[in-house]
Amino acid sequence: MILDDAFAAVADPTRRAILARLSQGEATVMEIAEPFAMSQPAISQHLKVLEEAGLIFRRIEGTKRPRRLSKAGIDAIDEWLAMLRKGLERNYDRLDRVLAAMEPTREGTNKDKRRHDEQTDSQDRRRQ
Repeated sequence: MILDDAFAAVADPTRRAILARLSQGEATVMEIAEPFAMSQPAISQHLKVLEEAGLIFRRIEGTKRPRRLSKAGIDAIDEWLAMLRKGLERNYDRLDRVLAAMEPTREGTNKDKRRHDEQTDSQDRRRQ
C-alpha cells in the first residue's frame, strides 16, 4: 500500500463514509450502498478505489463478496499520523520550555509595572 493512494482514496467523503460503515463490521455492496443516493455501480467504483489503496479487502462467500477494513492499510495510515503526533508533541514541549523560561522574566516585568504604577499614583496624588 502506498500512502499517497490511501490519502487520495480518503479524500472523497463517500469513501470516508464507507470506511466508517465498515468500521462497524463487514458488509456487502448492497448493504454499503443502502444509505447513499447513488447507484450500486457507483458504490462499486468507490469500493474498487478503496481496495486498490489497500484500505479494504473483499472475501468470497458463495455469491456474496463482503468487504471489510484492511488492518494493514489502516495501520499504515495510523503509523504515519503517529509520527506527526510525535512531532506536534515535541513542538508543544519546546513551547512549554520557552514559556517556562519566560515566567521569571514575566514575573519581574509585572513587579516593575506595579512599582511604576505605584510611583505614578503617588505623583498624581501629590499634584492634587
